[in-house]
Amino acid sequence: MAPKVLMVAEKPSIALAIAKVLSAGQMSTRRGSTEVHEFDGKFLGLRCQFKVTSVIGHVFSVDFPAKYQDWNATNPLDLFQAPILKSEANPKAHIRRHLSQEARGCSHLVLWLDCDREGENICFEVIDCTGFHASVGETRVYRARFSSVTEKDISKAMENLVQPNRNEALSVDARQEIDLKVGVAFTRFQTGFFQGKYGNLDSRVISYGPCQTPTLGFCVQRYLNINTFKPQKFWAVHPYIVHNGYELKLEWEREKLFDLDISLMFQKLVSDDGTLKVVSVFEKQEHKSRPAGLNTVNLMKVASSALGFGPQMAMQIAERLYTQGYISYPRTESTAYPSSFDFRGALETQKSNPVWGGFVQKLLADGYNKPRSGADAGDHPPITPMRSATEEMLGYDAWKLYQYVCQHFVATPAYLDELLNFRTKVEFSSGGESFHCTGQSVIAEGFTSVLPWLGLNEKKLPDFTKGEKIKTSKVELYEGNTSPPDYLTESEVISLMEKHGIGTDASISVHINNICERNYVQVQSGRRLVPTALGVTLIRGYQCIDPDLCLPDIRGFIEHQITLVSKGQADHSLVVEHVLEQFKQKFAYFVKQIEHMDALFEAQFSPLSETGRSMCKCGKCLRYMKYISSQPQRLYCGTCEEVYYLPQKGLIKLYKEITCPLDNFELLLFSIPGPEGKSFPLCPYCYNNPPFEGMDALFGAAKTGPGNQGKGAGMPCFLCPHPTCRHSLIAQGVCACPECSGTLVLDPVSAPKWRLFCNMCNCLVFLPEGAHRVSTTKEHCPDCDSTIIEVDFNKNNSPLADGTTLHAGCILCDELLHSLIEMKHGKSSIRRFGGRGRGRGRGRGRGRGRGGKNIDPKMSFRDF
Repeated sequence: MAPKVLMVAEKPSIALAIAKVLSAGQMSTRRGSTEVHEFDGKFLGLRCQFKVTSVIGHVFSVDFPAKYQDWNATNPLDLFQAPILKSEANPKAHIRRHLSQEARGCSHLVLWLDCDREGENICFEVIDCTGFHASVGETRVYRARFSSVTEKDISKAMENLVQPNRNEALSVDARQEIDLKVGVAFTRFQTGFFQGKYGNLDSRVISYGPCQTPTLGFCVQRYLNINTFKPQKFWAVHPYIVHNGYELKLEWEREKLFDLDISLMFQKLVSDDGTLKVVSVFEKQEHKSRPAGLNTVNLMKVASSALGFGPQMAMQIAERLYTQGYISYPRTESTAYPSSFDFRGALETQKSNPVWGGFVQKLLADGYNKPRSGADAGDHPPITPMRSATEEMLGYDAWKLYQYVCQHFVATPAYLDELLNFRTKVEFSSGGESFHCTGQSVIAEGFTSVLPWLGLNEKKLPDFTKGEKIKTSKVELYEGNTSPPDYLTESEVISLMEKHGIGTDASISVHINNICERNYVQVQSGRRLVPTALGVTLIRGYQCIDPDLCLPDIRGFIEHQITLVSKGQADHSLVVEHVLEQFKQKFAYFVKQIEHMDALFEAQFSPLSETGRSMCKCGKCLRYMKYISSQPQRLYCGTCEEVYYLPQKGLIKLYKEITCPLDNFELLLFSIPGPEGKSFPLCPYCYNNPPFEGMDALFGAAKTGPGNQGKGAGMPCFLCPHPTCRHSLIAQGVCACPECSGTLVLDPVSAPKWRLFCNMCNCLVFLPEGAHRVSTTKEHCPDCDSTIIEVDFNKNNSPLADGTTLHAGCILCDELLHSLIEMKHGKSSIRRFGGRGRGRGRGRGRGRGRGGKNIDPKMSFRDF
């Protein structure tokens, strides 16, 4: 029997491209967690059966065990020594089980993950899932290294398989552990401290990140420079001449003076002289070198400054172009092409392009030079177009980015090395002062004929002769003010991050996106990053307590250590231990000195007692609590000095002044907007302090552990198993959800479009529309144990005989009701509520969802 070879790519689209190339299109495909493509071929000279499948990014994510998930019960300082665990990043996709099943019976594993550190880390995640661990004297695991998903690159990678790099994988493990522990410890402490005191912070999480915070520091430092800048008046003398039909304004060699009287004196000297003598005429030929290859950082900078895309969006578009085969791998630090790079082949793909095809054809016909030497980081070649495309094929945004990649590439091997221009400088003297004017003319456009925005603006000058005297037409005394620098653009922030070693080509866009999402900065016109009051206050607080926390130096040191791990020059565990010990000491000092930062917050933000509007009564003191609408939504009782967090991203209002039978708090109604939203009541106290043991799943925390899950996760009435409350799961639950192990619950305010919603997933069941009333009863279906519902139809369109309007039955077993309902799940299309579902049971109070991973939904290393 022919041996079987399993191949695993990072994305389904790349697995499909690999399978098409290696099978020459002769393959079969079957469904799994991700698609599996099967075909026959040769491997290591032997006939074999190939299976090509994929993961969907990282198989595992890193987090703390369940005992460290409770924000209130865990001291953030303990997190620095806490164990970490790896669990499936996307449990619903079942990638681990999928890989394990597909690996059965396979003799070899070929890894087609992206060729960077993250891809190398995923390689070893796949090895762990498949069980292909190294055997003594036997090689069963291979690594394919490729930079694009073209037929040529895939075939070449298959012919030159190597071994996966354990050191690069360990460097990612080190970064994940450091960022997780440092970020979560500071974030939990800051969030708990400040959100419990101030009401208008407008941010759900007051986060810290070893990369994120120094990035914010750049923006805030520029903000402080602008706000502390004191403009000064200055004066400059500018004589004007008219010569051979040109009127010229001459520049003063002194540039400007800050004393008016002295400036007036120089103006008078020049005016009294009345003539300008030509002292010298300098002429010089200059050149501008063509660009080196395009790397990720330069792509993000151009996308932000010239194309109007944020770094995150630019990289998402680039990833899509790569997976579709239009460009090479977009995450690279190299600007130098390898000596074996096939420029003619790459140029051939662009010769028919209507925009730059003529230039490419001239290159191919007349010959071209080698590209300018750049930096070789040893990862991937520069970003290169791999096949031709049009705007109609790609769409507007993707076309703009693809067009720039193509034009940049075509300019690198240009037949004319550089832009040539002729610069002329003419110097004058008058009244003992020196002045000059400059002009420039382009001799040869060179590479700027394909990158026109890098060209020069010509400025013609008339001919001058040394010793010539020219009459002054007027002498202007210009008055101006010095001006502060502008706010940093995204492009400038990227340059600073690259300079100081903050982040990698793969993570720079994420860090910039994070400080925007946390409401620390706002992107304004010209894609300038303007810090908010919260961002400024945070950085000023760090500067007061420990400037290292927001300076780039410490992150640059960490990145250097991680790079040493990736090269096998430093021990992974020692680096992690050393860095965490440093940050642990800094954290302990930060906590002791927090009053310095608190003083800044107190001056900038309003205390909870002065924020919000009266909403509902507290069950303890019977006084009104205030509703604070800024993120995170919460209630504050000024009498009890208690904060009660609410569900996020929805509307809150008082629910009929009904009180909870357990604690006497007035109920609220939370509504998720949109046609597929849902509404449900909740008790503020029960939501934050679930009164029943064994609540292993809370709303707002899809991946939760026991205990308090941070801010916004809790127990609404649809999870409450109270036996007599008419708003609880027992009273409003109807039947088991057909999509998960949750329960379908009646939406109490969904009239006239009555519906049931699942208390665990996005499943919606639409009941007869236009009914006057739909309610649950205390009766149960004898066949399936679902709750009997009562429907009062509109008499004008009642489906009942004889014009009656009232009907009671089970939505699963009653023929009439079952024919009138429809189900919708998430964004999928509506379909009939298939299957009668007999015997499934209501699941009321028993199935509270699948449980999921016990991890904190906010605290993932990807956020820092």
